[in-house]
Amino acid sequence: MIELKIRNLVLVSLFSALIAVGAFIKIPTPLCPITLQVLFTTLAGAIAGGRNGAVSVIVYISLGLVGFPVFAGGGGIGYIFQPTFGFLIGMVIGTYLTGKICHGGKPVFKRFIIGCLTGLVPIFTIGTAYNCLITSLYLKEENALTVIYYCLLPLPWDIILCVFSAYIAKRILNNKGYRK
Repeated sequence: MIELKIRNLVLVSLFSALIAVGAFIKIPTPLCPITLQVLFTTLAGAIAGGRNGAVSVIVYISLGLVGFPVFAGGGGIGYIFQPTFGFLIGMVIGTYLTGKICHGGKPVFKRFIIGCLTGLVPIFTIGTAYNCLITSLYLKEENALTVIYYCLLPLPWDIILCVFSAYIAKRILNNKGYRK
């Protein structure tokens, strides 16, 4: 049974809002804009835990699909057919993995780095595969190598963001004033 604690509700709401803000802080590229969403999704998992972090991403995606323009390219149910929607699906799984690893033992920096970087794997795997699928089947474009190149273009930036979020999460969770 899901426990509804005020702390969990606040964390889910906060990270849903931060992920939405992160979508609008972007560097445009032809297929996949470079955004700050990975910073906030990894922080959601690392600070709020796997389940609450994943729920915050699901809330964010739900808001976008019902029509709120919270995605980097707008909102609405039609966004499912956008090539970058797969990255959002991957963020749910990535955030969950990040949280499970970060909260799976002592809060040491190495654990946070491993957790945050592991969370990138489903984001980029699902995101790139979905992008290739939508681009070739729905948009009828056939240059898969170009699609893969532009999908992986943000990867170095997101690795840096993961290191930064690991540092922030460790500092917050090791703070004596922070209570779970």
